[in-house]
Amino acid sequence: MTDLDKFRGVFCALNAIYDKDDNIDTEKIKQLVRKYKSLGVKGVYACGSTGEGFLLSAKERKAVAEAVCAAAGDDFTVIVHIGCASTKESIELAKHAESIGADAISAVPSVYYHLPEESVKLHWNAIIDSTDVPFIIYNIPQLTGFNLSPQLLKEMAANEKVIGVKNSAEPVFLMERYRQAAGDDFIIFNGSDEQFVGGRLMGADAGIGGTYGCMPELFVALDKLINEKKIEEATKLQFKINECIFDLLSCASLYGAAKQVISLRFGIDCGNPRSPFLPISVGEAAPIANKINKYVAEL
Repeated sequence: MTDLDKFRGVFCALNAIYDKDDNIDTEKIKQLVRKYKSLGVKGVYACGSTGEGFLLSAKERKAVAEAVCAAAGDDFTVIVHIGCASTKESIELAKHAESIGADAISAVPSVYYHLPEESVKLHWNAIIDSTDVPFIIYNIPQLTGFNLSPQLLKEMAANEKVIGVKNSAEPVFLMERYRQAAGDDFIIFNGSDEQFVGGRLMGADAGIGGTYGCMPELFVALDKLINEKKIEEATKLQFKINECIFDLLSCASLYGAAKQVISLRFGIDCGNPRSPFLPISVGEAAPIANKINKYVAEL
């Protein structure tokens, strides 16, 4: 039986970090994981959208996963996104994640081709069957073109290895629909950062987000307020967080802006995202970092 408590809380979607030659910088990734751990984050989600997973080779994705697991220790939860366009490569990454001790694996449906539910089931079930590691579905239809139906989730959740869903679809009511479909013994991760409060109130247990890494202290505090049922205070904090999120989104590259903000706030040089994502200047990111620092000081 999987200990589901290790999957409740705030999970930073981890940014990829490269050295000056555009190779994975495993030492800085380890530093960032340790920083998040020190700030009360429950765990990280590696090699997903924020982690530029689809811009990395299989070898690079393995290197990221190894670095994260090495830095995490036994008391920090690691979820590795292993989704690829092909089932074969996804299984290769799933087996690797199992071999290095990841707590769970996760995958989007096969991308690029617009596949029917039967093909998505075939893809996911083959991945699930390839290891003994808990599996978390990743639903992000705005990027994959596939929107997970409550009916398919109910069918997938009948497999005891499927312990949760990371839902980044924007309609917050889906949290309630997924909860009805999957039952209570199942983890629903809110994936729309600007709707963390709404997602939690509609049935989510936890959150995984790409902007969490810029302001983990704010999301940890927000999660605590919700758990304490201080919803009015939580809503006010969510509004402050949203200001920062939309400042990040106003930049030409969200990932570029996020990396500069993380660099400024934590002293870990995260560099730029991989091409074709655009780089963002320190000057453009500095006001965002300053605003986050102000809100953190107000906690």
